[in-house]
Parts: sequence; C-alpha cells; structure tokens
Amino acid sequence: MDHAHLASCRIAAPAAFAFDHLSDGHRLGRWALGSMDLVPAGEPGLWRGASLFDGSAAEVEIRPLPALGLIDFHLGPAGARMPRVSIRVMPGPDWGLPEDNCLVAMTTWRAGWMDDARWDRTRRTHELEVLLFKAQIETDWGAR
Repeated sequence: MDHAHLASCRIAAPAAFAFDHLSDGHRLGRWALGSMDLVPAGEPGLWRGASLFDGSAAEVEIRPLPALGLIDFHLGPAGARMPRVSIRVMPGPDWGLPEDNCLVAMTTWRAGWMDDARWDRTRRTHELEVLLFKAQIETDWGAR
C-alpha cells in the first residue's frame, strides 16, 4: 500500500508569484476540485467550500511558510484537521532554470480511512489539479 503521492510540474512564472497564487484561498477554490468556491471562514487561514465530487462541505486551513517555499493544507473539521496536502515551490535558478520559472510539487498523504477507490480518485485528482494551477498561474503571469 502506498501512503503518499506526489504530482509535480514546471511553471513558467517566478517562484514568489506561484507561491502567492498557491497560498491564496480564493485562487485555491478555482483549482482544488475537493474544495471549490472557497470563502473565508472567520479564523485566519481557514476557508470553507464544497467538493465538486459530491457537494460535501470542505474546510481547508492554509498554512504558508514562505521562507521554505512550503504551503501546508490542513483538511477536515475543527479538532480533526490534518496536514494531508503540502505544496513546495522551488525557484527555477536553484535547478538551472530561468528566473521566471519554478518547480512545484504537491504531496498528498493517504488517510487510514481511505479505501483504494478513494485513494485512487485522490491521486488522479491531484495530478489534474497540478495541470489546472499550472495553467492558471501561467495565464495570470502572462496577463500582468
């Protein structure tokens, strides 16, 4: 049984620009299929939306750590939130790429309650979400 999944991409935009987009709840609600149409939920970093799959309520606490290029997404209701998804943004020049490029990796951890079908859906969804946020970030960078 695998316990984590990684989906990654190269984005034609600077790391700081990509990081700001990926840690913004309004923008997250445009590409995270399990957390669509997010709105602030009252406490700092907490957002509420709905799953595009079944309409169930979604709560996401976004915890950006800019110095590390890391964004942790804690999912679930208060008292049971877990850091199930993390995104790491790496500046392009660190990897021999142009200044206006970055590498982004989204790591997802499998919860013990996930059956194989749910885990498979989560992995496939996150592979698509990487393509969605890549396109959205590059479009916004090009339009500035």
